[in-house]
Amino acid sequence: MFRLWAKISKDNHILQDTCITDDSADTRTHKIFRALEEVCYQFDLGKPVWLDKTISDFKRHRKARFTQDNFIEAIDFDYLEIQIIEED
Repeated sequence: MFRLWAKISKDNHILQDTCITDDSADTRTHKIFRALEEVCYQFDLGKPVWLDKTISDFKRHRKARFTQDNFIEAIDFDYLEIQIIEED
């Protein structure tokens, strides 16, 4: 089972959060991108851009923060954070 937790935070408060579960036999990368797409759909956001810093943080900590730099349109929160909480 693969589970990814996503949360939107502003001023150190969680505004929204969700947990995405994926039981498919797909690759880890595909599961991450599919989960991020579902998170953006649920939160009504445009898909963020993966910058080099975001990728390195995600590889190192299994967690990534997407700030205004990662989004094309303006956002009204400080960051979107995703974290893998369970993997096969």
